[in-house]
Formats: sequence, structure tokens, C-alpha cells
Amino acid sequence: MGGLIDRITGDESPLWPVDAWPPVRFDRPLSVGATGGHADIRYTCTAYQPGELVEFTFIPGPLRGTHTLDVLDGPTPDSCVLRHVISARPNGIGHLLWPLAVRWLHDALLEDLLDRAADSVGHPPARRAKWSPWVRILHGAARKRARTTV
Repeated sequence: MGGLIDRITGDESPLWPVDAWPPVRFDRPLSVGATGGHADIRYTCTAYQPGELVEFTFIPGPLRGTHTLDVLDGPTPDSCVLRHVISARPNGIGHLLWPLAVRWLHDALLEDLLDRAADSVGHPPARRAKWSPWVRILHGAARKRARTTV
């Protein structure tokens, strides 16, 4: 699982759901100080322990704070837990964007990421994440916006 965290960036990431979401890209290989993000979400890598943890700090915008992925020991010797923690507060327009759109898109993306993680280690989820109608509308609007701004 730790190797998946190390490969979260780029078009070929086995962890990031690049088939449905814009890939994570940085200005250099994943390391502390690398700056980038996905789509309009910008952040800097502020902690990285290969195979164990990656922390991103949002570049001030609609959110201020961090989000982290780390691998923890599981309940049995041959298991682990992939944990995601977001510790952030809305800022400015984020007070409107978070509850209306970002929260829903973030959660759907994270569920897709967890499905890919399970697939990548040979334990596909019993039930795959399903997008709500609201997420489908928001995702479609975001894709349309991305196509028109390129």
C-alpha cells in the first residue's frame, strides 16, 4: 500500500482515479516542497515519508489547511489501513464552495481512490462507490469548464 502513495502523481497512477478525475501533477517528483495539485486545487507537499505518508498543504485559496494520506498497521499482521485526513477550513469563497460543491466532489474522488487502492492490492471492494446525482451534475459541469478553459 505504501508504494501506491509514492505513485499518487501522474497520468499512470495506480492510486489516483485518473480515469475520472484530473491527475495530480507537481513541478518536480513527489517530495517536500513540490508544488502542484489537480484541476483548480493547488497545494504544496509539506511532509513525505516514502511508503508511509504524504501531506499536502493547500495554497491559500478556497481552503486553508492540509490533507494527508498515510498507511497504518492493520488489525492483523498482513493488513494495513490507508487513512485520509483533511484538516482544513473554508476561506473566502470557500465558505460557499465547500458545502455546495467541493465537499461532494472531494468525497466522491476519495471513494474512487479507495476503490483503486483496494483493486491495486488484489482486494476489490465488495461494492464500488457510486456517485450521487449531485456529484454527477457537478463533475459534468467541472469537466465542461475544464474543456472550455484549455
